[in-house]
Amino acid sequence: MSIVCTGSIAFDYLMTFPGYFRDHIIPEHLEKISLSFLVDSMIRQKGGTAPNIAYTLALLGEHPKVMGTVGVDFEEYREWLEQRCVDTSLIRVISGEYTASFFANTDLANSQIASFYTGAMSHASELSIRYLDNEKPELVIISPNDPKAMVKYARECAELKIPYLYDPSQQIVRMDPRDLRKGVESAQSLFINDYEFELVQKHTKMTLKDLLGYLDFMVVTRGENGASIYTKDDEVKIRAVKPDKIADPTGVGDAFRGGFVRGFKLGLDWETCGQMGALAATYCLERRGTLNHAYSREEFVERYQKCFGNTDSVKKILV
Repeated sequence: MSIVCTGSIAFDYLMTFPGYFRDHIIPEHLEKISLSFLVDSMIRQKGGTAPNIAYTLALLGEHPKVMGTVGVDFEEYREWLEQRCVDTSLIRVISGEYTASFFANTDLANSQIASFYTGAMSHASELSIRYLDNEKPELVIISPNDPKAMVKYARECAELKIPYLYDPSQQIVRMDPRDLRKGVESAQSLFINDYEFELVQKHTKMTLKDLLGYLDFMVVTRGENGASIYTKDDEVKIRAVKPDKIADPTGVGDAFRGGFVRGFKLGLDWETCGQMGALAATYCLERRGTLNHAYSREEFVERYQKCFGNTDSVKKILV
């Protein structure tokens, strides 16, 4: 039995321009804009929602599987994931395509010009949860991906009676409200941030009470204000873990999900699950990039106990 993480798999190409974009834009000629910026640096980061979540699960002792579509440039990334106990056997390479990529150029004012190339991710709906019939997963995580794939995976999980964590986040605005509502109604849990919580209610016409009528639980993350875990009859508030430094918020929500789900699979109480998510998120926040942080399980437990007290239940991740 395993946890299957579905979602985007991507590379982030991050560039820095040693000036200000505004100095090179002529407002009266915007209809024929043609600009090229000579950048000082570029780095390529491994990313994507599915590997981000799976990586944190693996750091905490899980052996998750990632399911998604990638391009011909993925092999080095695959080896990196496998070396870190992430199973990539459900990842399909699409011939003639490149892995989804995010290209961002940032200037001295932190203004950003960016493009996102979907590439192989546009084939994600060609995969199927039904392929997993011979090894039924304990949980499927449906995180942002090609919208058609997200709809398909939710429908298949419901038909196969496989519990799934629904994480529509940035794809909420791209999805048909009817599909979004169906995804919520069949899910075991819903994970969103506080702004996305408002969007979900707006697009589905569902209140908090309506949502909890279908879900076993829901988690709403609130950045530096922590998170709330809603069950059918309670709200558990989780405080954020103060970082040693803030390097990059990208991927913090994915790390929270990985930490929470590891605690959930171990059968820990809601508060401990939430606190594991909060600490995992802070580790990510302290490093630039979504997969550049690392820690041993022993280090995680030690820091957890410093932040939240001598709670023995979290030691289950050491077994």
